[in-house]
Amino acid sequence: MITLDNVHKSFGANAVLRGVDLHVGKGRSMVVIGGSGTGKSVLIKSVLGLVPPDSGTITVDGTDIIKTDRDAFLARFGMLFQGAALFDSLPVWQNVAFRLLRGSLKQPRATARATALDKLRRVGLSADVADRLPAELSGGMQKRVGLARAIAADPEVIFFDEPTTGLDPIMAGVINDLIREIVTDLGVTAITITHDMSSVRAIADDVAMLHDGKIRWTGPVADLDHADDPYLAQFINGRATGPIEAVR
Repeated sequence: MITLDNVHKSFGANAVLRGVDLHVGKGRSMVVIGGSGTGKSVLIKSVLGLVPPDSGTITVDGTDIIKTDRDAFLARFGMLFQGAALFDSLPVWQNVAFRLLRGSLKQPRATARATALDKLRRVGLSADVADRLPAELSGGMQKRVGLARAIAADPEVIFFDEPTTGLDPIMAGVINDLIREIVTDLGVTAITITHDMSSVRAIADDVAMLHDGKIRWTGPVADLDHADDPYLAQFINGRATGPIEAVR
């Protein structure tokens, strides 16, 4: 579904992506791991076309992202942002239906609200939260609203950016289970970036480790603990010593 072929991206003298090769199968859940500042967010932004690569190619479902209609292209994606990133001044249902109330996906207001209520139910929230403001919700509930928004337009691809950041272990487990369930039931292709190894094991079909601007290792999640790459072993086991230098 998504292919990155020798993708490079620099910001001035800072080379962030240095020849990334990555293949994400249709209907698969790919989790990208790696330390802070390794380029995980830049990778996602590059796939979305928000940060054009300096060289290399990125294709989605066989089409080069540079050679496609932007509105139609972006309509195929959903995203759960880190921290949920809800609009404070909008009630919950309008946050969920944000894309459905404007642009090429615009629906009548009543239809958009009905869709929002359905998606809220999908993530375990009842209709009585629909007219609340985000500030009236807990962090876990806000994350569920963000997840409902990500699936509101029935996307083909969903990105999850650090989906469990700031959540307690129990709520993180709930969100991980919801993501796994949604990816499986909807048949979407998913890319998640996370530092949380519990999320990796709960969400992933496949895992890729990004380090120093390149994919160090990629493979099925079942092979994660048996891989012989020293960078991967250090990261997944949280060791202070190894080829990855800890920033002090």
